[in-house]
Amino acid sequence: MPDTPDDLRLQIAALLPRLRRFGRALTRSPDDADDVVQAAVEKALRRIGQWAPGTRLDSWMFRIMQTTWIDEVRARERRGRTVVHEDEAVEICASPTDAQIDALAVRKAVGQLGDDQRAVVGLVLVEGLSYKEAAEVLGIPVGTLTSRLARAREVLQRMLGDAPASTVEQEP
Repeated sequence: MPDTPDDLRLQIAALLPRLRRFGRALTRSPDDADDVVQAAVEKALRRIGQWAPGTRLDSWMFRIMQTTWIDEVRARERRGRTVVHEDEAVEICASPTDAQIDALAVRKAVGQLGDDQRAVVGLVLVEGLSYKEAAEVLGIPVGTLTSRLARAREVLQRMLGDAPASTVEQEP
């Protein structure tokens, strides 16, 4: 049964939490992420007739977000503005748990990756897209994607202080 525009609107609305996560991975800023999600959803709704039934709606939306963010960064550069990266918002708790502290450290480390590596990490490791799907979203070859992901993992391991699994000694 073909998707109607109303079905697609509902499916896009259901994707909002994932779109916001990817937006944060792309922009490193909750406010910028919200702006990118809003702009991407507006573009998608205006171009809803361009979506090809049988293809993944999430990949289509991630692609729109990626191009929207690239356009925004270029526009900011043209306006002479610098992209302001807010420090990661830290929720102040009376006593944060170890899991919260770990999550903040990971979020901060991912935020320090380059734009290309952050996008790959967001699509593959956070959103669970396959390498092929993520490569299509980003418009790059799969080999390039795997290289960026491998470099991102190495950087994250260094920043987070984890030794690669192959070098960790096992207890007898």
